[in-house]
Amino acid sequence: MSEQLLQSLAWLAVLGAGSQWLAWRLHLPSILILLIVGFCAGPLTGLIKPDLLLGDLLMPFVSVAVSLIMFEGGLTLKFHELKDIGRVVRNLLTIGAVVTWLGASAAAHFALGWSKGLSAVFGAIVVVTGPTVIGPLLRIVQPTRQVSSILKWEGIVIDPVGAVLALLVFKAVVAGQGIEGFSGIAAKGFAKTILVGGLLGVLGGEFLRQVLKRYWVPDYLQSAVTLMTVVGLFTVSDHFQHESGLLTVTIMGIWLANQKNADVSSVLEFKENLRVLLIAVLFILLAARVELQAMKSVPIGGVFALLAIMMFLVRPLSVMVSAAGSKLTVKERCFISWMAPRGIVAAAVASIFAVRLVEAKVPRAEELVPVTFFLIIGTVAIYGLTAVPVAKALGVSSPNPQGILFGGANRVVRLIARALHEEGITVLLVDTNRQNLLAARMDGLPTHYGSVLSEHTLDHLDLSGIGRLLAMTPNASVNSLAAVQFKEVFGRPGVYLLPPDKRNGSSQQRFEPSQRGRVLFSSDSSFMMLQTRLDIGAEIRKTQLTEEFTFDDFRTHHGASALPLFLVNPKGELRVFSEDHPPTPANSWTLVSLIGGAPTDADTRVTRSDDGENP
Repeated sequence: MSEQLLQSLAWLAVLGAGSQWLAWRLHLPSILILLIVGFCAGPLTGLIKPDLLLGDLLMPFVSVAVSLIMFEGGLTLKFHELKDIGRVVRNLLTIGAVVTWLGASAAAHFALGWSKGLSAVFGAIVVVTGPTVIGPLLRIVQPTRQVSSILKWEGIVIDPVGAVLALLVFKAVVAGQGIEGFSGIAAKGFAKTILVGGLLGVLGGEFLRQVLKRYWVPDYLQSAVTLMTVVGLFTVSDHFQHESGLLTVTIMGIWLANQKNADVSSVLEFKENLRVLLIAVLFILLAARVELQAMKSVPIGGVFALLAIMMFLVRPLSVMVSAAGSKLTVKERCFISWMAPRGIVAAAVASIFAVRLVEAKVPRAEELVPVTFFLIIGTVAIYGLTAVPVAKALGVSSPNPQGILFGGANRVVRLIARALHEEGITVLLVDTNRQNLLAARMDGLPTHYGSVLSEHTLDHLDLSGIGRLLAMTPNASVNSLAAVQFKEVFGRPGVYLLPPDKRNGSSQQRFEPSQRGRVLFSSDSSFMMLQTRLDIGAEIRKTQLTEEFTFDDFRTHHGASALPLFLVNPKGELRVFSEDHPPTPANSWTLVSLIGGAPTDADTRVTRSDDGENP
């Protein structure tokens, strides 16, 4: 028995990590690969037996793991994103959830022949969408800012709503009151859930804020204390009101994400790594637990009919009702209607309530899990494979985004970014130096706190309208690694980095920028050169090129020391000067350049940066 358990654990680790890696290599949603692998490892081959592996601890483990994923999701939600989309998000979480519940319940009842009670529980479970699927898809599609924010908020906050709704419907069904008696249970249940979950969520978030702000624990214990608080309050919340724990941990995450005084970077990094591990383990465990007999008993034709109704009728109806009266365009509403994949929360909640329904002897309750998994696989596969072409066809993605993501927020970057920002170019500065970010915000520049090398930063950046990376930190190796990371996002033509300082003669020259991205401006335009010239009086200037004052006139007037940086044409399209393919200036274009401060031999000394960072 012990050897069998060891083998199951080994297979779980190997298949979990291997599936994530394979999904990355194939550019497919990882959940799709994890589900397929889970089915193969569980009911088909018996390599992993979840009930034998964890026994009675399986469902509690699933609940705690989901709570940690929800907390991490809450850490990505910013209140400022709700300025223009708050009404739509609110409607999706209320009116839209009701429409989805009723529509999914009716679809399950007529397509599968289930009882009204079982159909109602299923409808409540699939109210949730999949934030762990939507996030990576949004990063690839790069839809408009409003669309991206709406889908992100809905995908995270709808999960506790669906879990609570499923619990309340389950109670009504088991109590024999049916849907007719649901209103009284729902009113009391939602009120208690909001009270318990909201209160404990705020208290937990404020406690963690004070712990981090006042340095009550050392750095190496911050993640452990956070984990302790999340799991502890999730358990306490569920003790007082079942399924309110998800709301508690989500609010805790949102509270921490929107506070300004405490540094949560270490918590974010830890939760990022933990989330990847938990998602892999959960999906394989839950998929491996599905029984072949239950899968065979499900009518395949009914499942496909259910999937079609959910995708082509229920979701569009929910979105259209929720977006009524908003400023969203028809095309934006259509794309939101085409983005509702189900994920880990739907799988976990279905697995938990299926056990309870079977115990309550609800007819055909054993079919709940396989049908939910079929729906997850179908929505993930279809939405995942079609999201990009649908977004391009509707024109809600950025086919040629002109914005720039700057790696670094030092003074050199701020001066350049401000000049482009004034020309209407979208800019975003990423840095781990808070003084740099504060100075950038004082200049009215959008910023993001985080490391440009972090996978977490890559996952949570809002890249709407951004199509290039300019790696401009003082550290040549950081620039080189950032270029490698973002080649997967922008492609090699959209990745630029400053060359290493040739005068340094150090190991930084071992990095070959041409192998990782395009050399920015010129082969001599190292960070130290740009900073030195600015220190001795150089300025970032904008020049309007005309027939009377052409680019050749600009060269003649300012001399060879003038360094062209960017061109902006009358359509607002940006061209970046690079060593390999410098753009050809034309009349009526705006030239952004570095003028003056040409270093002499006496000025080539290395000066120390006051705002050097290591993002």
